[in-house]
Amino acid sequence: MTRIAVLGGGSWGTALAQAACQANHDVVLWARDESLVDEINARHENPRYLPGMPLEPALRATDDLAGAARCEILLLVVPAQHLRALAERLAAVLPAERPLVICSKGIERGRGALMSEVLAEVLPEQPLAVLSGPTFAGEVVRGLPCAVTLACAERSVGLPLVNTLGSRRFRPYLTDDVTGVEVGGAVKNVIAIACGIVIGRGLGENARAALITRGLAEVVRLSRAKGGRAETSMGLSGLGDLTLTCCGPQSRNFSLGVALGEGRALADVLAERHTVAEGVYTAEAVSALAAGLGVDMPICEAVHSVLHLGADLGQTIAGLLARPFRTEHA
Repeated sequence: MTRIAVLGGGSWGTALAQAACQANHDVVLWARDESLVDEINARHENPRYLPGMPLEPALRATDDLAGAARCEILLLVVPAQHLRALAERLAAVLPAERPLVICSKGIERGRGALMSEVLAEVLPEQPLAVLSGPTFAGEVVRGLPCAVTLACAERSVGLPLVNTLGSRRFRPYLTDDVTGVEVGGAVKNVIAIACGIVIGRGLGENARAALITRGLAEVVRLSRAKGGRAETSMGLSGLGDLTLTCCGPQSRNFSLGVALGEGRALADVLAERHTVAEGVYTAEAVSALAAGLGVDMPICEAVHSVLHLGADLGQTIAGLLARPFRTEHA
């Protein structure tokens, strides 16, 4: 039995804690909110993020970060824009050589850093891995089967993590392409917002399929520019995650896009939610990163323009449809 800490009490953090507990490990779920911790421990469910879904009785919640940091493996599942702040807090309490598994999907606003780059800067001595793939938290909590990618530059670190976290129903596949996995996990949320807009405006399934395919091309281009491999974008953390997020109504980013396509204002949609749609923040960060690298990402740029620059939705769609014809794989 391995002692595992999952840092982040949202839906995905809770789901990963449940999966690790079902794999017969000693698991603690850390959350900042003391009232949420008390609710999880008293009711054996997360009523705020996964209401009505029972959790393993052995799963414990805590707001003691220093205590959680003493576990043998730490899964970091806070929203991407808060990962740096969490890492800075961990720097004061984290023992040396604790493997950190990044489960946040995004690109840091203002700095354009991938999550692994954030941790390499703040916690340079800790072994790092990234876990990503096509997963809805509710299905993982219910014990339904899924497959994910675990990326780690060092096989000696990554393979034990796969063997520890994996089970019959939660199946990690190992790769050393950390960059490719992170780019896929971040960009797919932006493409999902675009797909939601298409469905919300009634533009049809043909248009959604086109956006998924051309969105995948944007993932590949940015991944290559950052040093990742195209083959990674065709795997679970790329095409798999992109497909699920762009087609599943459970997707927070897709459902947000649907609301925007139906004519609702972004501020109103966000005000109704207590969960984070990472694509809202990643759209700005990925557009700036792509511009700096000279990478053409018209779908992501269009989403950023609508979300953050006040661009008219109809005119933006018209602009995408008026782009010059080109060869498919240029």
